[in-house]
Amino acid sequence: MNVTLITGATGGLGKAFAKIYAKNGNNLILVSTSNDKLQILKDELSEFNVSIDYVTADLSEKSECEKVYSFVKEKGYFVNNLVNAAGFGDRCDFKDMDIDVQMKLIAVNCSALTYFTRVFIDDMLKNDTGRIINVGSLAGFVPGPYMCTYHASKAYVLNFGESVSHEIRKSKVRLLTLCPGPFISGFVARAKNDWTFKKIKPISAEKVAEYAYKQSLKGKRIAVVGFGNKLTAFAPRFFPRKFVARISAGTLKKRRLKQIKNPTIFVVGFFNAKLI
Repeated sequence: MNVTLITGATGGLGKAFAKIYAKNGNNLILVSTSNDKLQILKDELSEFNVSIDYVTADLSEKSECEKVYSFVKEKGYFVNNLVNAAGFGDRCDFKDMDIDVQMKLIAVNCSALTYFTRVFIDDMLKNDTGRIINVGSLAGFVPGPYMCTYHASKAYVLNFGESVSHEIRKSKVRLLTLCPGPFISGFVARAKNDWTFKKIKPISAEKVAEYAYKQSLKGKRIAVVGFGNKLTAFAPRFFPRKFVARISAGTLKKRRLKQIKNPTIFVVGFFNAKLI
């Protein structure tokens, strides 16, 4: 049976993806850390008359990722759509960061995403069909002082996705790296990044997921949502990296903006406020 596997399925973007794929007739395997939330989501999606399975797993542990893969193989499922939506951020001065949290962030944002992409792409290539959506971020295009691990993890997702997309270009399998700006989810509270989100109006997770779904069907490699966000992704290539890091820092920590006097920097900084 063909299935769509979605990680981080019970919150924000993952949940939005689950609804879109179910609405379009896709059978689902939902992955999250909360068994109760998975059952609730399964009940919510029952109206779409598709098969829904779920696995409770902490994707910061490789053994838990392997458990998900074993579940899929034991059931005899073919994952023809994979959505790696699990991930989180953490805003803090690097010297004050909890190293255990940072290592878990890297494991979820990078390692788990890499693992699932690798193990499920084999069958996709064998059958010469499949779609993968890896959730990156605009943060992947620029350095991020005070959120350095998160920005670095999303730069990994972006470069990883572009590289794999090139390698599989002669097949009918396609990998999309989604790079959204701010959208409404539980990300802000966990990342402690309310300063950035106070300056802008985030869009809904549903709009982001719908855009990504359509771009994935078209076989696109990268999806940046919104004109202003496209400028954010494009503009940094014209400025020195040190300058970009300074602007990025101003969007992530309030006191940094007081050091910026040049009006031109404020203009660029406006676009870079949409980094998460």
